[in-house]
Amino acid sequence: MRGRTWLGAALVLGAQLRALWLAAAVEVHTAKEVVAVNGTNQRLKCTFSSSSPVSQQLSVSWNFQPEDLSSHELVFYYQKEPYKPPSGRFKDRVTWDGNIERNDVSIMIWNLQPSDNGTFTCQVTNWPDVYGTIGEVRLRVVQKVNFSEIHFLAVAIGSASVLMVIVVTAVYICRQRRRGARDRRLEVADTEG
Repeated sequence: MRGRTWLGAALVLGAQLRALWLAAAVEVHTAKEVVAVNGTNQRLKCTFSSSSPVSQQLSVSWNFQPEDLSSHELVFYYQKEPYKPPSGRFKDRVTWDGNIERNDVSIMIWNLQPSDNGTFTCQVTNWPDVYGTIGEVRLRVVQKVNFSEIHFLAVAIGSASVLMVIVVTAVYICRQRRRGARDRRLEVADTEG
């Protein structure tokens, strides 16, 4: 019986340590997908939360996997300061756009090209939180904005503007009618008195 008690205690302790490990992990947050126009610049936003305060050992790795699923490529690295890639497709096209104090580890990619289509991963380690989620954002570079998106935006702005004009006009007409009714009552009162 004594062996079973020991085994039970070990299992409970193991479950608690596993729960503690999961609670101490870094959580990374990114958008699922970003669409950008060819030739423009795009900020890839990545934020994190950690159970530990930001440490001097905090590191950030951005990697890229093209759509053809060829090998991963380092895009950007940060530890105490930003390090640009010395070679590759993103050399001289990526800059740090984060703020560690605000748990923001975002980057900016310049002059987007169709070959940039793929999945970017953002991984953060903040000692002692070295495990956690990895943020993934799929980037789609398009030749131009779809007409339907521009059309939808124009309709939304136009509808809001028309609605505002209608509301302002209705309020103005109601006030004019009230003034007219009040002026008629005053005239009637003056003629009776």
